[in-house]
Amino acid sequence: MTEFLFRSDAYLQTATANVVAITSDGGIILDRTIFYASSGGQPGDTGTISVPDGSQFRVTDTIHPDGDKTTIVHKIGDHSLQPGDSVALSLDWERRYALMRTHSALHLLSVVFPFAVTGGSIGEDKGRLDFDMPEVPEDIAALETRLNDWVAADMPITTEWITDAELAAAPEMIKTMKVKPPMGQGRVRLVRIGDIDLQPCGGTHVCATGEIGPLRIGKIEKKGKQNRRVALHFA
Repeated sequence: MTEFLFRSDAYLQTATANVVAITSDGGIILDRTIFYASSGGQPGDTGTISVPDGSQFRVTDTIHPDGDKTTIVHKIGDHSLQPGDSVALSLDWERRYALMRTHSALHLLSVVFPFAVTGGSIGEDKGRLDFDMPEVPEDIAALETRLNDWVAADMPITTEWITDAELAAAPEMIKTMKVKPPMGQGRVRLVRIGDIDLQPCGGTHVCATGEIGPLRIGKIEKKGKQNRRVALHFA
């Protein structure tokens, strides 16, 4: 298992780690990492891995191998690393922070549109959620105002943990229909935004809604009989 340092501190930009394995295609598995692996609509982090002699390797992607949510593989191309090597990690911080802002903004969007979520995508300058929403609400401007009121309120965004069994007993907490929360390790992380939202999430978030910045609801597209895709932009 890889220790996910970003779970306890999403603002860590650097760290040290040890190589524990090399995958068949040259990917690097570390004992711990600050790199988030692609999942839940959030892209994998990028950055660099360095060794004491000064060599530096570019991390182009980070993934969970074969659906194993306990391990992260760092894709770095050609390299000479071996198990046991000590390395230094550095995130592409501006990119990660932009993704954190978008991810937190989409949690707000899932509150202002109180429908089951059927999909989503997190980008650096915008994001979107798909909803099981038969009809589009009439007053989109009012919903956008509510989003920005929540941003201006600078509500804290915090995390807490419950057991797998506790989540199974409270299925109403799961908003996503197709993406399952990260279970199977005995406990599940919840993300709480003030007193307006609490939902399972393994992604990275900012510490308060004020860090998100002004938002604008974009195009709403019909993607099926009841499916609607809602775009969210930074204003």
